[in-house]
Amino acid sequence: MSAAGAPRTVEGAGVALSVRTWGPAGKPACVLVHGMASDALAWAPVAERLEGRVVAYDRRGYGGSGAPEPYSATTVNEQAEDLAAVVLGLDAAPALLAGEGFGALVVLDVLRRHRALARGAVLADPPLYAFVPEATEELGAQRAELEGALRSGGPGAAVERWLGERAAADQVQRARRRAGAFFADLGGLASLSVSRAELRAVTLPLVVLTGPATPPADRLAADRMSDLLPDVRRIDDGDLAGAVAALSASGGR
Repeated sequence: MSAAGAPRTVEGAGVALSVRTWGPAGKPACVLVHGMASDALAWAPVAERLEGRVVAYDRRGYGGSGAPEPYSATTVNEQAEDLAAVVLGLDAAPALLAGEGFGALVVLDVLRRHRALARGAVLADPPLYAFVPEATEELGAQRAELEGALRSGGPGAAVERWLGERAAADQVQRARRRAGAFFADLGGLASLSVSRAELRAVTLPLVVLTGPATPPADRLAADRMSDLLPDVRRIDDGDLAGAVAALSASGGR
């Protein structure tokens, strides 16, 4: 895979979104959607392992992308409209979509409401906590830890605490600079309302991915989603690039 081209701007749902691309123009395309406290640059190791056209963008408020002022809240639906605008703006439909964390919820919402834009999807560590009621204690402890870091060191320290040791130093610094987007995401995690019937209606080929670093609540969510989705492969090796390649090889193209 060639190096990423220079960032360009695509109009999202009312904001300008910074987009990076790898590989040749045209179709088929894979569009990558990052999670919380991340950005398009964090996808470079994955994009460089994939064949064909790969697109990653900074979700609103992150990296080089804009956001409303003040920006203190978002929803999965709002983020899904941004993703739909990127796919349409780059003439990438039907794309293979891959989302991690919050980005997995964004992809799932596009599959529900803009099905024609996708040919398949990878959902990595999907935090669909409505299907994991027993995770309340774990999530409450996480919120308390973030609140403590926020009080003692400010927004940047809270973001760094949330990332822990799983992010490279440069990603941590970029995330600290865009801490407002992290807190908007945090507030929007519970904004996606999806029923079991709606999951059963998502008939595109999917991979639901977890790995060694997946939090227990996210693993439970992944298992329960997989039980409902009609055309799904459940993979637990944490290799997102491998999951995208496997999905393409199995017909998600």
